[in-house]
Amino acid sequence: MAEALALIDYGAGNLQSVHNALLAAGARHVHVTSDPEIVAGARRVVLPGVGSFKACAHGLKKIPGLVEAMEQRVLQDGVPFLGICVGMQLLATRGREHGSTLGLGWIEGEVLPIERTDPAIKVPHMGWNDVRPMPHHDGAELVEVGEAYFLHSYHFQPDSGHDIAAMTDHGGGLVAAVARDNLLGVQFHPEKSQAYGLALLERFLEWKP
Repeated sequence: MAEALALIDYGAGNLQSVHNALLAAGARHVHVTSDPEIVAGARRVVLPGVGSFKACAHGLKKIPGLVEAMEQRVLQDGVPFLGICVGMQLLATRGREHGSTLGLGWIEGEVLPIERTDPAIKVPHMGWNDVRPMPHHDGAELVEVGEAYFLHSYHFQPDSGHDIAAMTDHGGGLVAAVARDNLLGVQFHPEKSQAYGLALLERFLEWKP
């Protein structure tokens, strides 16, 4: 039987593109949902996100029971989780966009503005860039060397380097992916990253942490 996957709808995600990419990668029974009961029964959970950290965090937390259902299913039951772009950043302790906003706190760290270390460096970081896995990391089998599509002005800085699964470079090193146990977060957009992104989603769908 195909596994049911919950694609979280909280008003802040590129849902249709992510949904289509998951189907193209081989997913079945993708539920686009904000219903805590559906999340509580999902075998995999995907949290997309576009826009500001503050707006996304508030949108997620204002849906009654949704965060609690995610915490139970992901943190307690241990089903595979994928966060995309701001969905990855929401794993952090807090974000520093438009003030200080608490995240989910699943991976300790902060979301900070990308610093312009050189006038030639453009913010937002937009377009195709290299993804370099950290070979020592447990999540290295999920995130491979390649090029992916990025679009962000803020970046996740985990407290522990061990949570960094991959890096990219934009006027200096930026975290491209984080991972811990059954958690995977990618700063880039796999749904816009063509063959590279589809291959990552395929690996996520087969992942058994």
